[in-house]
Amino acid sequence: MKAFKSLFILFLLSSCGAVINYDYEKSTDFSQYKTYNYFDDMQTGLSELDTKRLIRAIDAKLQSMGFERTNNADFYIDIQSQDIMNRTNSNVGVGVGGTGSNVGGGVSVGIPLGTNQNTRELVIEFVDDSKLGMFWQAIAESSYRPDATPEKRELDFKNLVERIFSAYPPKTQN
Repeated sequence: MKAFKSLFILFLLSSCGAVINYDYEKSTDFSQYKTYNYFDDMQTGLSELDTKRLIRAIDAKLQSMGFERTNNADFYIDIQSQDIMNRTNSNVGVGVGGTGSNVGGGVSVGIPLGTNQNTRELVIEFVDDSKLGMFWQAIAESSYRPDATPEKRELDFKNLVERIFSAYPPKTQN
């Protein structure tokens, strides 16, 4: 029983995290990039306040990695997102029935478990306009609460950015 509880808790913790997929141009020399900036005409799909929170989180992470934000940058960052509402189809059936001599019947009611979950897909792309075009991309899908406090949103973006950039630069295999 103890193993079942541990497995259940592990499942709950892992189901709450973001799913992140990466792609990159194999021929890229990631060590050549030292400065960055954002595209002026980004349409992030986020509110203006959430865009500012996300950019602050990305700036903090990239600067901690040794990058510098400048106007004449080595690469530019594009951010896009979209909200996805996932409907919960899980339910429990409760049935009542009886049998007797050649008579039978039953009633079943579905009780929904959980609620609809809001999911956000966030795409971050690194683009080198002078050479390769897009050379790195991360696509993260994570749940969020639209009614979260500003402090919670800030923390969620910070944690998501930490996870996204944990695999940058990619470990290239030769």
